[in-house]
Amino acid sequence: MASGRISLSIWFFFVFLINPSTSARTTSFIKLPRSDGSRYCDSWRLAAETNNAGTWDVIPSVCVDPVADYLNGDQFLSDYNVIADYALSFAKSVDISGDGKDVWVFDIDETLLTNIDYYKAHGYGSEPYDSNSFSEWVLQGTAPAFDASLKLYNALQKLGFTIILLTGRDEDQRSFTETNLRDAGYSGWERLLLRGPEDQGKSATDYKSEQRAKLIEEGFKIRGNTGDQWSDLLGFAVADRSFKVPNPMYYIP
Repeated sequence: MASGRISLSIWFFFVFLINPSTSARTTSFIKLPRSDGSRYCDSWRLAAETNNAGTWDVIPSVCVDPVADYLNGDQFLSDYNVIADYALSFAKSVDISGDGKDVWVFDIDETLLTNIDYYKAHGYGSEPYDSNSFSEWVLQGTAPAFDASLKLYNALQKLGFTIILLTGRDEDQRSFTETNLRDAGYSGWERLLLRGPEDQGKSATDYKSEQRAKLIEEGFKIRGNTGDQWSDLLGFAVADRSFKVPNPMYYIP
């Protein structure tokens, strides 16, 4: 009888293995797929970074944790480093004239300096933008540099590029911005262009395009441009090559 029970047990075991419905149920139980919310947020972030999402005000509430995980994880640093590497590779291909007119333009916030500590306290972009609150943060002057941007910045200077900083910050924040940049390791820029009274109310795209056009009128050749917003890069008087670094926290038209 013991032998019969063993044989019957073996028979049931093989039936369990070869039964398609049992196998499918077992596979679905073992597999641990990502949640639909996480998958959606990856897709939303791609749409936002490629400018397919259009104008948006805050990140979707379901994406706060996935965006936070991305910004604080290795993937964000890897994405940033790869873009900086592409920018440097292009820069090395440029024939520098040596007359100081070959320009590389940099945005500041979320490009040279990271405000991640501010946005951690404000829902990683899930809260509406508060200009007064952000201005208070700017005046503290404690935003650190992105390592990849600082390395790119220094490498471009060694190659002979003239560095122009073009930011949406206001003129009355100049001294705080300059101090913060120097404390973060940046130096030797040719100009720091900020919004004056005449620039208030302009879209970032229009304001930055106008500033680039003025540089071109002076004889500068804008070889490269790096920014975290499409409005840093698009419009008119654009660079020969533009490089957008990742920022899923906010959108500036």
